Amino acid sequence: MTTAKCCGCQDTQTTDDSDRLKRKLTNRHLQLISIGGAIGTGLFMGSGKTISLAGPSVILVYATIGFFLYFVMRAMGELLLSNLQYKSFADFASDLIGPWAGFFVGWSYWLCWIVASVADIVAIAGYFSFWWPTLAPWIPALATITLLLVLNLPSVKAFGEMEFWFATIKIVAIVALVVVGITMVAQGFVAPNGAVAQVSNLWNDGNLFPTGFVGFIAGFQIAVFAFNGIELVGTTAAEAKDPEQTLPRAIRAIPIRVMLFYICALAAIMMVTPWHEMIPGQSPFVSMFALAGLGIAASVVNFVVLTSAASSANSGIYSTSRMVYGLSKKGDAPALLGKLSHRHVPVNALVFSCIFLLSSLVLLFSGETVLAAFTLFSTIAALLSMFVWTMILVSYIAYRKKRPDLHAASTFKMPGGVPMCWAVLGFFAFLIWALTQRADTLNALLITPVWFATLGVAWMFIGKRSCQTK
Repeated sequence: MTTAKCCGCQDTQTTDDSDRLKRKLTNRHLQLISIGGAIGTGLFMGSGKTISLAGPSVILVYATIGFFLYFVMRAMGELLLSNLQYKSFADFASDLIGPWAGFFVGWSYWLCWIVASVADIVAIAGYFSFWWPTLAPWIPALATITLLLVLNLPSVKAFGEMEFWFATIKIVAIVALVVVGITMVAQGFVAPNGAVAQVSNLWNDGNLFPTGFVGFIAGFQIAVFAFNGIELVGTTAAEAKDPEQTLPRAIRAIPIRVMLFYICALAAIMMVTPWHEMIPGQSPFVSMFALAGLGIAASVVNFVVLTSAASSANSGIYSTSRMVYGLSKKGDAPALLGKLSHRHVPVNALVFSCIFLLSSLVLLFSGETVLAAFTLFSTIAALLSMFVWTMILVSYIAYRKKRPDLHAASTFKMPGGVPMCWAVLGFFAFLIWALTQRADTLNALLITPVWFATLGVAWMFIGKRSCQTK
């Protein structure tokens, strides 16, 4: 029997086993799902613009973001393991801060991944233009949306297995790029345009900060989106086998691995291709091989980054369907969205999320360039991610105050505790300021408050109704 509290009321609704998600995800699934969700268009496409803005200092940008987000992950891990009834961070936000917090976190995370998946689909349309420049971009976009729906209909174990191999392909591609980059540097490779592959490309054109402090700050604007999805493991808590073992392993490994993949890959790219030759609207992975005259390799890499974006969107649709399912079970979303298929997949929530991905077609029909559309949507997704990360930290601070006994008994304590939470929150304030420094990201910053105002109005009605019916 499960109980839930709202406004001091209790609900003693019994849920049978057929109405629950199944724990089918193993440690290797959790590790690769989270890595796959975080390594996507933020690296393969967005890093081109980031490098053009910040130059080689982009390495410090990614390292700084990865450092602070590690503590967000540790806070989330301690909270999830403090009560195995928590299915996601929306659950502990609701319990520790209040029902309104769970409502805001759940729906904001849903929109975050919808927006991020739209950015992925827009990027996929751009990747197809590498082979077929005259192909209407809505065609690959619609095909991708259909594919996402089909891939998520089987059981969660099938999804986990599929994402394991998708993420493996991404990791192999990144490792291959690093190896090829090091080999080209060791051989003193000279590109057709005369550029020489050498380590000194990291500092011989304006040092590490060629665009100055302003350029360094601008690098954070797009780079923060690259880490969107690092918290994805928090939405798998209800479907993870042996969560006491698998969650700590995944959380300890993911931030470090993601940070290393980003730093090593970007360093290899900038050693082969000087930073000032980066084209913001193109994938630097594809451009590196194309610039070197390796046309076939460039096509292979383009295929890899295309499947990588599809994999990231696939992880996003998985997380949105589970989040909406959880919201439905708490009365914060229509009951219809809480229905499971005979394979224990929240199919109605899945279809609901995929419908909103059709907005990518409208965006592509509007005539916006791929880069402009990607920047707008990726910035909105980054802002929503920061809100979710912030609520995780605020939940942790509340947890330390309200449940000191659980913290004392925890075997997976967050390093730095509450003081580190405040340090990370200060870093997030810096990121918000950084987003105000350029017009394209400022537009997204000005749009996002409309979402929270909408949620506030919705909660005025849903919160009162939930309290009256429970």
